[in-house]
Amino acid sequence: MLDDNTIAQLAAKLDESARTRQPVEHFSKQNPGMTIDDGYKVGRAWVALQRERGDPVIGHKIGLTSRAMQMSSQIDEPDFGTLLGSMKLVAKADEELEIPVNRFLSPRVEVELAFILREALSGPVTVEQVIAATEYVTPAIEIIDARIEQFDRNTKAPRKVFDTISDNAANAAIVIGEGDQRFRADPKTTDLPWCGAVLKLNGVVEETGLAAGVQGHPAVGIAWLSEKLGPWGETLQPGQIVLAGSFTRPVPAKAGDRFEADYGPLGVLRFRFV
Repeated sequence: MLDDNTIAQLAAKLDESARTRQPVEHFSKQNPGMTIDDGYKVGRAWVALQRERGDPVIGHKIGLTSRAMQMSSQIDEPDFGTLLGSMKLVAKADEELEIPVNRFLSPRVEVELAFILREALSGPVTVEQVIAATEYVTPAIEIIDARIEQFDRNTKAPRKVFDTISDNAANAAIVIGEGDQRFRADPKTTDLPWCGAVLKLNGVVEETGLAAGVQGHPAVGIAWLSEKLGPWGETLQPGQIVLAGSFTRPVPAKAGDRFEADYGPLGVLRFRFV
């Protein structure tokens, strides 16, 4: 277990990395006794620094939702992070959103669904309760990043789950749509597991997937998160955005790349890194 002073120091390193766009070495390498709880403490300490500067909490994200990702990270459950106001990017219907690439270190794009809550959720809840508490479900893109370097600069070993969790579960930004009624799917009448998307990069199909790839139903992760937040003194609040988890692999992005995420009946998100 890490002491409070070490947690504060690691959070400050993340804050500096995000500001300078220079990745730091694996925390798990520097602190071999690090635990998953330590990772969440570091991530929350970093979020606290950002909140002190006036960046509000607007929701939460769930990651590592696929069995393959959990096995590669040597864990048996997803992870989660906090969404802040500065992370939210809005794509207008029939317009291409421009995203400055210099706000990231090594951005990668994931295709997801986001739940916009109408009612609070706390403690153990069912999928049915999640659906009842959701105002609508909307297509969403998560842009993940690596303030803690993805691969060790010397050994090339991948970072461990403790590092990813410390790094606010790798979240850097989210893209959601606005201006098209199709972006607001009714969770009670929409067959959410069968919602899918085709992700194009520079006009070429890069990834396809179904939301069923997220633990069979995207609301499963929301129910799991409601219970997991309890020990941290947190709950899911009305109006918050909750990213349910990616159902495609992360696609690297660079300046000039154009992305189109076509969700069929749920609309299209278009954005370009500049």
